[in-house]
Amino acid sequence: MTPAEVAEAAQLACLLEASAPKPGNVSPGHAFHDTSYEDFLASAVAIGPAMARAGTVPLGGTIHAAISSTRRFTKANTNLGIVLLLAPLCRAAQRPGQLRERVREVLAETTVADAASVYQAIRLAAPTGLGSTEAQDVSSVPTIPLRDAMALAAQRDMVAGEYVTDFAITFERGAPALRKALRGGLSWSQAVVQTYLDLLAEIPDSHVVRKLGPAPAEAIMRRAGEVKRAGGAATPAGRLALAAFDAELRDDRNTRNPGTTADLTAAAICVVILEDGWTSARERTRAE
Repeated sequence: MTPAEVAEAAQLACLLEASAPKPGNVSPGHAFHDTSYEDFLASAVAIGPAMARAGTVPLGGTIHAAISSTRRFTKANTNLGIVLLLAPLCRAAQRPGQLRERVREVLAETTVADAASVYQAIRLAAPTGLGSTEAQDVSSVPTIPLRDAMALAAQRDMVAGEYVTDFAITFERGAPALRKALRGGLSWSQAVVQTYLDLLAEIPDSHVVRKLGPAPAEAIMRRAGEVKRAGGAATPAGRLALAAFDAELRDDRNTRNPGTTADLTAAAICVVILEDGWTSARERTRAE
Protein backbone atom coordinates (compact mmCIF):
# COMPACT_ATOMS: atom_id res chain seq x y z
CA MET A 1 0.00 0.00 0.00
CA THR A 2 1.08 3.57 -0.55
CA PRO A 3 2.00 5.77 2.43
CA ALA A 4 -1.12 7.87 1.86
CA GLU A 5 -3.39 4.79 1.83
CA VAL A 6 -1.85 3.49 5.04
CA ALA A 7 -2.30 6.84 6.78
CA GLU A 8 -5.92 6.98 5.64
CA ALA A 9 -6.54 3.50 7.07
CA ALA A 10 -5.08 4.53 10.43
CA GLN A 11 -7.05 7.76 10.59
CA LEU A 12 -10.28 6.07 9.54
CA ALA A 13 -9.78 3.38 12.18
CA CYS A 14 -9.44 6.07 14.85
CA LEU A 15 -12.50 7.94 13.61
CA LEU A 16 -14.68 4.83 13.47
CA GLU A 17 -13.56 3.69 16.91
CA ALA A 18 -14.15 7.07 18.53
CA SER A 19 -17.53 7.57 16.84
CA ALA A 20 -19.04 4.23 17.87
CA PRO A 21 -20.97 4.39 21.18
CA LYS A 22 -18.86 1.86 23.06
CA PRO A 23 -19.93 1.45 26.71
CA GLY A 24 -17.81 3.49 29.11
CA ASN A 25 -15.91 5.42 26.43
CA VAL A 26 -15.94 8.86 24.86
CA SER A 27 -18.29 9.03 21.87
CA PRO A 28 -20.67 11.61 20.34
CA GLY A 29 -22.68 13.01 23.23
CA HIS A 30 -20.47 11.39 25.88
CA ALA A 31 -17.39 13.25 27.11
CA PHE A 32 -15.01 12.60 29.99
CA HIS A 33 -14.16 15.23 32.57
CA ASP A 34 -10.91 16.03 30.74
CA THR A 35 -11.55 14.81 27.18
CA SER A 36 -14.18 15.49 24.53
CA TYR A 37 -15.26 13.59 21.43
CA GLU A 38 -13.74 16.39 19.37
CA ASP A 39 -10.37 15.75 21.04
CA PHE A 40 -10.45 12.24 19.60
CA LEU A 41 -11.37 13.50 16.14
CA ALA A 42 -8.46 15.94 16.22
CA SER A 43 -6.15 13.19 17.46
CA ALA A 44 -7.16 10.98 14.53
CA VAL A 45 -6.15 13.72 12.12
CA ALA A 46 -2.93 14.44 14.01
CA ILE A 47 -1.40 10.97 13.56
CA GLY A 48 -1.81 10.86 9.78
CA PRO A 49 1.56 12.31 8.72
CA ALA A 50 3.50 10.09 11.13
CA MET A 51 1.68 6.96 9.96
CA ALA A 52 2.32 7.88 6.33
CA ARG A 53 6.06 7.99 7.06
CA ALA A 54 6.02 4.77 9.11
CA GLY A 55 7.63 2.79 6.29
CA THR A 56 10.78 4.91 6.27
CA VAL A 57 11.05 6.21 9.85
CA PRO A 58 12.10 3.90 12.72
CA LEU A 59 9.16 2.50 14.68
CA GLY A 60 9.97 4.45 17.83
CA GLY A 61 10.29 7.64 15.83
CA THR A 62 6.85 7.11 14.29
CA ILE A 63 5.28 6.62 17.71
CA HIS A 64 6.99 9.69 19.15
CA ALA A 65 6.04 11.83 16.15
CA ALA A 66 2.39 10.76 16.36
CA ILE A 67 2.16 11.57 20.07
CA SER A 68 3.98 14.88 19.59
CA SER A 69 1.51 15.84 16.85
CA THR A 70 -1.41 14.84 19.05
CA ARG A 71 -0.17 17.10 21.84
CA ARG A 72 -0.59 20.09 19.52
CA PHE A 73 -4.35 19.46 19.62
CA THR A 74 -5.00 18.19 23.15
CA LYS A 75 -3.11 17.88 26.41
CA ALA A 76 -5.10 14.78 27.42
CA ASN A 77 -3.94 11.26 26.62
CA THR A 78 -6.36 10.42 23.83
CA ASN A 79 -4.41 7.88 21.82
CA LEU A 80 -1.19 6.50 23.31
CA GLY A 81 -2.41 2.90 23.23
CA ILE A 82 -3.83 3.32 19.75
CA VAL A 83 -0.59 4.80 18.41
CA LEU A 84 1.46 2.00 19.97
CA LEU A 85 -0.74 -0.49 18.12
CA LEU A 86 -1.20 1.30 14.81
CA ALA A 87 2.45 2.24 14.24
CA PRO A 88 3.69 -1.35 13.72
CA LEU A 89 0.66 -2.08 11.52
CA CYS A 90 1.33 0.98 9.37
CA ARG A 91 5.03 0.18 9.07
CA ALA A 92 4.23 -3.41 8.10
CA ALA A 93 1.56 -2.38 5.60
CA GLN A 94 4.14 -0.44 3.60
CA ARG A 95 6.05 -3.65 2.92
CA PRO A 96 5.02 -6.28 0.36
CA GLY A 97 3.47 -9.50 1.58
CA GLN A 98 0.96 -10.77 4.11
CA LEU A 99 0.29 -8.19 6.82
CA ARG A 100 0.80 -10.27 9.93
CA GLU A 101 4.06 -11.73 8.64
CA ARG A 102 5.30 -8.23 8.03
CA VAL A 103 4.17 -7.25 11.54
CA ARG A 104 6.29 -10.09 12.91
CA GLU A 105 9.27 -8.67 11.02
CA VAL A 106 8.66 -5.15 12.31
CA LEU A 107 8.46 -6.30 15.93
CA ALA A 108 11.52 -8.54 15.63
CA GLU A 109 13.55 -5.60 14.31
CA THR A 110 12.94 -3.20 17.20
CA THR A 111 15.98 -1.54 18.75
CA VAL A 112 17.09 0.18 21.93
CA ALA A 113 16.69 3.48 20.10
CA ASP A 114 13.06 2.56 19.39
CA ALA A 115 12.55 1.92 23.09
CA ALA A 116 14.08 5.29 23.98
CA SER A 117 11.75 7.10 21.57
CA VAL A 118 8.71 5.23 22.87
CA TYR A 119 9.65 5.98 26.49
CA GLN A 120 9.78 9.67 25.55
CA ALA A 121 6.38 9.38 23.88
CA ILE A 122 4.89 7.71 26.95
CA ARG A 123 6.21 10.45 29.21
CA LEU A 124 4.79 13.04 26.80
CA ALA A 125 1.36 11.40 26.74
CA ALA A 126 1.42 11.03 30.55
CA PRO A 127 -1.13 8.21 30.90
CA THR A 128 -2.84 7.88 34.26
CA GLY A 129 -2.23 4.94 36.56
CA LEU A 130 1.03 3.94 34.88
CA GLY A 131 2.94 3.24 38.09
CA SER A 132 6.60 2.25 38.17
CA THR A 133 8.73 -0.86 37.82
CA GLU A 134 12.18 -1.86 39.02
CA ALA A 135 13.45 -2.87 35.57
CA GLN A 136 13.36 -0.60 32.48
CA ASP A 137 10.92 1.89 34.00
CA VAL A 138 9.64 4.50 31.53
CA SER A 139 11.14 7.27 33.65
CA SER A 140 14.61 5.87 32.93
CA VAL A 141 16.74 5.38 29.82
CA PRO A 142 16.08 1.92 28.34
CA THR A 143 18.95 -0.47 27.71
CA ILE A 144 17.06 -3.18 25.80
CA PRO A 145 15.14 -3.23 22.48
CA LEU A 146 11.53 -2.08 22.46
CA ARG A 147 10.04 -5.56 22.09
CA ASP A 148 12.04 -6.81 25.07
CA ALA A 149 10.89 -3.81 27.11
CA MET A 150 7.30 -4.56 26.16
CA ALA A 151 7.77 -8.16 27.26
CA LEU A 152 8.47 -6.94 30.79
CA ALA A 153 5.05 -5.27 30.86
CA ALA A 154 3.12 -7.87 28.87
CA GLN A 155 1.47 -9.53 31.89
CA ARG A 156 -0.04 -6.28 33.12
CA ASP A 157 -0.74 -4.42 29.87
CA MET A 158 -2.69 -5.73 26.87
CA VAL A 159 -0.97 -3.41 24.40
CA ALA A 160 2.47 -4.53 25.55
CA GLY A 161 1.24 -8.11 25.23
CA GLU A 162 0.52 -7.54 21.54
CA TYR A 163 4.18 -6.73 20.96
CA VAL A 164 5.30 -10.15 22.22
CA THR A 165 2.52 -12.21 20.58
CA ASP A 166 2.72 -10.66 17.11
CA PHE A 167 -0.62 -8.93 17.74
CA ALA A 168 -2.50 -12.11 18.66
CA ILE A 169 -5.58 -10.36 20.04
CA THR A 170 -5.80 -8.02 17.08
CA PHE A 171 -5.43 -10.64 14.35
CA GLU A 172 -6.99 -13.68 16.02
CA ARG A 173 -9.87 -12.12 17.95
CA GLY A 174 -10.51 -8.51 17.06
CA ALA A 175 -10.35 -8.55 13.27
CA PRO A 176 -12.35 -11.82 12.94
CA ALA A 177 -15.02 -10.44 15.31
CA LEU A 178 -15.32 -7.27 13.23
CA ARG A 179 -15.58 -9.20 9.97
CA LYS A 180 -18.23 -11.46 11.47
CA ALA A 181 -20.27 -8.48 12.64
CA LEU A 182 -20.07 -6.83 9.23
CA ARG A 183 -21.02 -10.05 7.44
CA GLY A 184 -23.98 -10.30 9.80
CA GLY A 185 -25.34 -7.06 8.42
CA LEU A 186 -24.44 -4.66 11.22
CA SER A 187 -23.55 -1.10 10.34
CA TRP A 188 -19.96 -0.02 10.87
CA SER A 189 -20.87 1.68 14.13
CA GLN A 190 -22.73 -1.36 15.41
CA ALA A 191 -19.96 -3.71 14.25
CA VAL A 192 -17.35 -1.67 16.11
CA VAL A 193 -19.42 -1.78 19.30
CA GLN A 194 -19.93 -5.53 18.90
CA THR A 195 -16.20 -6.11 18.37
CA TYR A 196 -15.41 -4.09 21.49
CA LEU A 197 -18.01 -6.06 23.44
CA ASP A 198 -16.64 -9.40 22.18
CA LEU A 199 -13.11 -8.48 23.31
CA LEU A 200 -14.26 -7.09 26.66
CA ALA A 201 -16.22 -10.27 27.36
CA GLU A 202 -13.09 -12.40 26.87
CA ILE A 203 -10.24 -10.48 28.52
CA PRO A 204 -10.16 -8.27 31.67
CA ASP A 205 -9.27 -4.76 30.54
CA SER A 206 -5.76 -3.91 31.70
CA HIS A 207 -6.55 -0.19 31.97
CA VAL A 208 -9.25 -1.00 34.53
CA VAL A 209 -6.89 -3.40 36.29
CA ARG A 210 -4.29 -0.63 36.66
CA LYS A 211 -6.84 1.79 38.08
CA LEU A 212 -9.03 -0.45 40.22
CA GLY A 213 -7.44 -3.90 40.43
CA PRO A 214 -8.25 -7.30 38.93
CA ALA A 215 -11.58 -7.95 40.67
CA PRO A 216 -13.44 -4.94 39.18
CA ALA A 217 -11.94 -5.69 35.75
CA GLU A 218 -13.17 -9.27 35.93
CA ALA A 219 -16.61 -8.09 37.04
CA ILE A 220 -16.78 -5.80 34.00
CA MET A 221 -15.68 -8.69 31.80
CA ARG A 222 -18.49 -10.88 33.15
CA ARG A 223 -21.00 -8.07 32.69
CA ALA A 224 -19.87 -7.67 29.07
CA GLY A 225 -20.53 -11.37 28.60
CA GLU A 226 -24.08 -10.93 29.88
CA VAL A 227 -24.67 -8.06 27.46
CA LYS A 228 -23.25 -10.10 24.61
CA ARG A 229 -25.57 -12.99 25.42
CA ALA A 230 -28.49 -10.55 25.46
CA GLY A 231 -27.72 -9.82 21.80
CA GLY A 232 -25.23 -6.97 21.98
CA ALA A 233 -25.43 -4.51 19.11
CA ALA A 234 -27.36 -6.99 16.95
CA THR A 235 -30.75 -7.01 18.71
CA PRO A 236 -33.12 -4.50 20.36
CA ALA A 237 -32.76 -6.30 23.70
CA GLY A 238 -29.01 -6.30 23.36
CA ARG A 239 -28.93 -2.60 22.59
CA LEU A 240 -30.96 -1.89 25.72
CA ALA A 241 -28.45 -3.97 27.68
CA LEU A 242 -25.61 -2.00 26.09
CA ALA A 243 -27.18 1.28 27.21
CA ALA A 244 -27.51 0.00 30.76
CA PHE A 245 -23.93 -1.27 30.71
CA ASP A 246 -22.73 2.11 29.49
CA ALA A 247 -24.45 3.85 32.40
CA GLU A 248 -22.86 1.41 34.86
CA LEU A 249 -19.37 2.16 33.56
CA ARG A 250 -19.59 5.93 33.84
CA ASP A 251 -18.47 7.97 36.85
CA ASP A 252 -17.04 11.45 37.39
CA ARG A 253 -13.41 10.31 37.00
CA ASN A 254 -13.80 7.60 34.33
CA THR A 255 -12.28 4.98 36.60
CA ARG A 256 -14.27 2.14 34.99
CA ASN A 257 -13.36 3.04 31.41
CA PRO A 258 -12.17 -0.08 29.51
CA GLY A 259 -9.77 2.04 27.48
CA THR A 260 -7.33 -0.66 26.43
CA THR A 261 -10.12 -2.73 24.92
CA ALA A 262 -11.07 0.35 22.89
CA ASP A 263 -7.44 0.64 21.69
CA LEU A 264 -7.46 -2.99 20.56
CA THR A 265 -10.75 -2.38 18.77
CA ALA A 266 -9.12 0.43 16.82
CA ALA A 267 -6.27 -1.90 15.86
CA ALA A 268 -8.78 -4.51 14.64
CA ILE A 269 -10.52 -1.89 12.50
CA CYS A 270 -7.20 -0.84 11.00
CA VAL A 271 -6.29 -4.45 10.15
CA VAL A 272 -9.61 -5.03 8.39
CA ILE A 273 -9.25 -1.86 6.34
CA LEU A 274 -5.61 -2.60 5.48
CA GLU A 275 -6.26 -6.23 4.52
CA ASP A 276 -9.70 -5.95 2.90
CA GLY A 277 -9.73 -2.38 1.65
CA TRP A 278 -12.32 0.14 2.75
CA THR A 279 -14.70 -0.51 -0.14
CA SER A 280 -14.66 -4.29 0.25
CA ALA A 281 -15.05 -4.10 4.02
CA ARG A 282 -17.91 -1.65 3.73
CA GLU A 283 -19.71 -3.77 1.15
CA ARG A 284 -19.91 -6.57 3.70
CA THR A 285 -22.61 -4.57 5.46
CA ARG A 286 -24.74 -4.88 2.30
CA ALA A 287 -23.81 -8.32 1.01
CA GLU A 288 -26.21 -10.30 3.16
